[in-house]
Amino acid sequence: MKRILRDLRHDYGRREWAGPGPAVDVLVGTILSQNTTNANSSAAYRQLRRRFRSWNSAARAPVAEIERCIRVAGLSRTKAPRIRKILRQIRAEHGKVDLEFLAEWRPRRAYDYLMRFDGVGPKTAHCVLLFAFGMPVFPVDTHIDRIARRLGLLPDKIPWPRAHEVLTPMIAPADRYATHVLLIAHGRRTCRARNPRCEWCSLLDICPHGQAAGKGEE
Repeated sequence: MKRILRDLRHDYGRREWAGPGPAVDVLVGTILSQNTTNANSSAAYRQLRRRFRSWNSAARAPVAEIERCIRVAGLSRTKAPRIRKILRQIRAEHGKVDLEFLAEWRPRRAYDYLMRFDGVGPKTAHCVLLFAFGMPVFPVDTHIDRIARRLGLLPDKIPWPRAHEVLTPMIAPADRYATHVLLIAHGRRTCRARNPRCEWCSLLDICPHGQAAGKGEE
């Protein structure tokens, strides 16, 4: 993993954690990103924030109004009620729509709390802890899962929701943020799901999938 991180930094530049951000923002944004493109989820998030100045106002809104805002992200009929339910649940438990108290908790306790919400899985929970609080966790999205399997880091028998359990211990805590964001960049630009650009990949010499694909072309 040190070698992978070194090469990806060479290809895409160093990536440093930007510092703490509002955890509810990260949570809603990550839910919107599920099963869609980054461009679509970003557009949906911008429309949602333009319509609602606070998450408390979004929690009071009709589901149909939230759905109209996020339609571009896809699955809006599922995501809208989930988002409103989560906002209302946080407000009911803590008096306001705010998750900053999680900064004082240990990662495991904070993770278990987030996993209570309908629509929040391991990737979403870990993204909140990593991006909002800089906790030493490692979210695994579809890009990272795909790259890890092609590199032989993940056995085929390990399902995606459990991939973080295997990959996290391989990465030094201080490297987990950079490794996460750089692997996603690599998955979007080079190690794509379809037509991966193996000939441009700096990891080709340690990638069984890429080497097999190259031999097949020959």
